[in-house]
Amino acid sequence: MDDAGTPEPARPAPTTGPRQTWAGLPWPVRTAVTWSACLLVIAAGLWLLGQVAVLLAPLAVALAGTLFLAALLDPVLVRLRRLRVPAALAALLSILLLLGILVGVGALVWNLTASQFGELSQQLDEGLQRSRDFVTSTLPVTDQQLDRLVEQVRQGLSSGAPDPVSGARRAAEVVGSLLLGLVLLFFLLKDGRSMWRWVLRRLAGPRRDLTAEAGRAGWRTLGAYSRGTMIIAAIDALGIGLALVVLRVPLALPLALITFLGGFVPIIGATVAGAVAVLVALAANGPTTALLTLAAVIAVQQIEGNLLEPLVMRRQVQLHPAVILVVVTAGTLVAGVAGAFVSVPIAAVLWRVLDTVQRHRSGEVTRRAEATG
Repeated sequence: MDDAGTPEPARPAPTTGPRQTWAGLPWPVRTAVTWSACLLVIAAGLWLLGQVAVLLAPLAVALAGTLFLAALLDPVLVRLRRLRVPAALAALLSILLLLGILVGVGALVWNLTASQFGELSQQLDEGLQRSRDFVTSTLPVTDQQLDRLVEQVRQGLSSGAPDPVSGARRAAEVVGSLLLGLVLLFFLLKDGRSMWRWVLRRLAGPRRDLTAEAGRAGWRTLGAYSRGTMIIAAIDALGIGLALVVLRVPLALPLALITFLGGFVPIIGATVAGAVAVLVALAANGPTTALLTLAAVIAVQQIEGNLLEPLVMRRQVQLHPAVILVVVTAGTLVAGVAGAFVSVPIAAVLWRVLDTVQRHRSGEVTRRAEATG
């Protein structure tokens, strides 16, 4: 009020300010700014996770490999426990069975093919030379241009190769990861279920049921992936190995072994193994046998992708091929070959856990809506 007692007129609200400026922007601009801020936050979080993953790559790979082997050996452990074998002895027998199979198969393959690995390298060199001649004779590429490209690739690989000190450190990390993985595998097989029950007891209410359901779904997915991948890799190796024997391609057993190992890296591993087989067939028996080998590789891979994988995996692992390629590439960049092996099962388990949580929450929302309606 003024001195006369009359009330002062209300002051107009300020027309400028952060809220007024934001409200005055067109809605496309506000939407773009909001999404840009969200993308920046997500990118920063992913970058931070990537840095942590690079620093802890040996430990992360050891843990992922241990879980993979634990899921693979879990049926053996369950059968031993049903025979009333003590938990520690059952875990130890499961690990010894795995090591026995690996050492036995490795020794058998080595005794049968040790003398052929040198020949395999020679056959690959001859196959690459024939491929080089085919490229220079059919494409507008000269020998000098191809030599320059090969030299650039070779220099890039040599510049990225580790020095002796880092190589020794990497070897020590690999040995340490293997030992850590074996110890963790023993304890997971022996006390894994009791540790999981201890975790569940620390939770209360709906979170316990959700965590238990998500954990079961993730474990089933990992088990299905580990056993299914081994079965499919063995069938691929058998099919391609028989095709190589029928086509009289030399080194069929080493090539079948490479195919089996490549089966654990989806898409990329099978492609590389098939390319090696075609190169050897080209060097040994010429282009006709190489084309027949390529047809056999494609046929086996089509049977695997369209028949075996849906039948064996049973929709437990549902990842699009594009997602698999991205995941395998990211795992390779972070942890090399070991990262390529463990990246897909990690992604499959995470997807299954997130899908279970989402379905559980959707069910709760539906039940609440029905109860209130």
